[in-house]
Amino acid sequence: MQSENVEGIDPATTVITKMREQGISSLPRNYELVYQFLNTSNAALIREFAALGRRPTQEQLDSIGKKFLPHHHGINTVDQTRARISDEMQAVIRLVMQDRSTLKKYSHLLGETSSRLSESNATQPDAMADLVRIISSATGDTIEKSGAAVHQMIERAEEMAQLKSELEEYKRLATVDAITRLSNRRAFDERLSAIYDNKQDAMHQALILGDIDHFKTFNDTYGHQVGDRVLSVAAAMMQKSVSKDVFLARTGGEEFAIILHGISLQDATETAERVRLAVEATPLKNQNDGVDCGRITMSFGVCMATDAANAQELYRKADAALYEAKDAGRNQVRTHIPKMLNWPFFKR
Repeated sequence: MQSENVEGIDPATTVITKMREQGISSLPRNYELVYQFLNTSNAALIREFAALGRRPTQEQLDSIGKKFLPHHHGINTVDQTRARISDEMQAVIRLVMQDRSTLKKYSHLLGETSSRLSESNATQPDAMADLVRIISSATGDTIEKSGAAVHQMIERAEEMAQLKSELEEYKRLATVDAITRLSNRRAFDERLSAIYDNKQDAMHQALILGDIDHFKTFNDTYGHQVGDRVLSVAAAMMQKSVSKDVFLARTGGEEFAIILHGISLQDATETAERVRLAVEATPLKNQNDGVDCGRITMSFGVCMATDAANAQELYRKADAALYEAKDAGRNQVRTHIPKMLNWPFFKR
């Protein structure tokens, strides 16, 4: 839950405000780190971040980020891979230019040889033999150099294909949560914003926000290893309860999100309830000693995209419904009930 968020304020606004207060640059990885600080129950992360004070250096921020959010710090690797691809491209260009220069010299030699053939003494046996040797040597040398250039260009192309594959993998990992293997906050923000790219399409989409109940208790009682296990179990049950094309994300701390397409409010609510029951029915046991750690329960808030003018409002309303479920005793689903006259899609 947003422990430091003021009720009714968009979480993104809270994060950005905090970044401005501390003089933190608006890099995506800094946004994720501040978001985690504001929402996590990880005491170590909270303690180390709080100790930074105002205007921490990027090196200090990255040090904490790499420690607690290593999956969000592939950025340097991505940059390095891009630089390597650029270097490979420059190398290919140099090879092409070298081959072009070789062919240009060969063409010039053939031109000179042609001129010498027109001379009166060129038909003499010795002169002819000399010209043949020159052309033969030049031709062999040119073929050899061109063949080497082609071979090197093939090698460069294979290296670039491998680098491209690595870059695509890094890009994929940059949108995946390391613990749950669901989409992460960055991917969620992009997907949420895309809902309103087409208002006609948005009329049939819904946002479900879920939060693990008493998550801090699991961490405090059994340690962060069990806390990570709780997150993984909840994520697995969510995946089993919905179809493969449904968007699932861990958006930070113990909070999750589900984006549904082509669905009604009733269907979205039933989906949230199905996920809730699946999570509740799954026992949590310590894998090392088999000790029963109790049951995981989750609270959910549901809102249809038609009841919000934009992604930020949709998130805020789903989050408000989630808070209602928490306040009502947890382990339940609450929906945002729209006022028909205020539906933005039907205003004149």
